[in-house]
Amino acid sequence: MVRATAQRLRDRRRRAADRRFGIHLLGSAAVAAVPFGLLLVLVEGHWQPLRRLDVGAARRLNETALEHPAWTDTLRFLSDRVWDPFTLRTVLALLTVWLLYRRAWRLAAWSAVTAVAGGLVGLLVKTVVERARPALEDPVAHAPGFSFPSGHAMTATTSFAVLLLVLLPMVPRALRALCWCAAVVSVLGVGFTRIALGVHWFSDVVGGWLLGLTVVALTTWAFEAWRTDAGRGHAGLREGLEPELTGARLRTQGGTQHP
Repeated sequence: MVRATAQRLRDRRRRAADRRFGIHLLGSAAVAAVPFGLLLVLVEGHWQPLRRLDVGAARRLNETALEHPAWTDTLRFLSDRVWDPFTLRTVLALLTVWLLYRRAWRLAAWSAVTAVAGGLVGLLVKTVVERARPALEDPVAHAPGFSFPSGHAMTATTSFAVLLLVLLPMVPRALRALCWCAAVVSVLGVGFTRIALGVHWFSDVVGGWLLGLTVVALTTWAFEAWRTDAGRGHAGLREGLEPELTGARLRTQGGTQHP
């Protein structure tokens, strides 16, 4: 009797935590643009120091791209194939399906919401700001749509963050630093390719990074809040969001480990 009562209390607590988790996720998506507001104000206000930085970086990198066509082709391949938003979103979709197969329902929801919220918020900001892309005399690449923030930079930030925070529990400790380095290099590399190809201003890329980090930080906070409400405690970023994922499969009830 005592054990059954305790189990009912745990189940009730988890259901309540699940409801609060959903509220946290929706709230996180709604306020995702706040931390990069200062940069947006500077861009909209045509702050001259930032404008000079944007124009100077675009011109210098465009000159380098024109002088080294092979280098430019490599950047175009990385930007349009390896780090393309469609490629990264496909990877996250497959990751979410795999999490559902593992019955990691909440982690799958976090992954999907982070990816979708990032894309929608980025598109909304582009539409509102309506910033024109760089207009160079001799461009080496072209891209449609508005410029701020960089969709490539934002998608890379959210995608690699999701991959790290989900898969780290399965990576040997000795290799985790390497994974972090690879993710950081990829995110920085995406931004560099967009500026070097002349399709984004420097501030566009920084805006994409900031907005992507904001989305990840807020949805991660929501997930950690759920873990606390459910009595599972905080999981350090070095361990991934759900260290229990290292088990053979997560049980349907409560997400507890089931070897």
